[in-house]
Amino acid sequence: MNTVNQAQLETTSLNALAGRQKTRGICIYCGARPGTDPAYEETARALGTALAQSGHALIYGGGEVGMMGALANAALAAGGHVVGVIPQTMVEREWAHPGLSELIVVDTMHERKAAMAKRAQCYVALPGGLGTLEELSESLSWAQLGFHAQPLFLLNVHDYFNPLLSFINHSINQGFVAAADRALIHTVADVNSLWTHPLFPSPTQT
Repeated sequence: MNTVNQAQLETTSLNALAGRQKTRGICIYCGARPGTDPAYEETARALGTALAQSGHALIYGGGEVGMMGALANAALAAGGHVVGVIPQTMVEREWAHPGLSELIVVDTMHERKAAMAKRAQCYVALPGGLGTLEELSESLSWAQLGFHAQPLFLLNVHDYFNPLLSFINHSINQGFVAAADRALIHTVADVNSLWTHPLFPSPTQT
């Protein structure tokens, strides 16, 4: 597996700490595995290409395999600006993508999510596992508490997120979630539906 130049990492980390030009873009949560349905990776590639062609920067978790790799590689191939945010321990395991426009290395998973959130114009969740679910849940919880106002989208490829949506509806019915909070989640079936959604930001929005 490709490795990342240590000097490049140190420079990128120092730049991030110094607050230099925080690139803003579309924050994507997705899996480090490809999943069993080819449509998952196909959608990740389509999203990466669309982001690049429309001038949106991609903000994601910095990995090079699975859905994350498919997303980043498609955006890079189309000339897009791709920002990866990854903990140092994952770099040491050689999980970091070596060819990104920017790679921001942090100490913890908490710092990773915070760094991604600071750069997010909106959040989009693709199919993924427990890590994706955890990131999505935190962004949703923060929106519920009023900590951010960025829209949150589920790209519901082949109804992948239907069980999660059923759980949220069950939580509403059982009195643990306010019915109004269901509106915090915007569900779209494909990349075209995401692009035409009225809350999806333009590349120039900040």
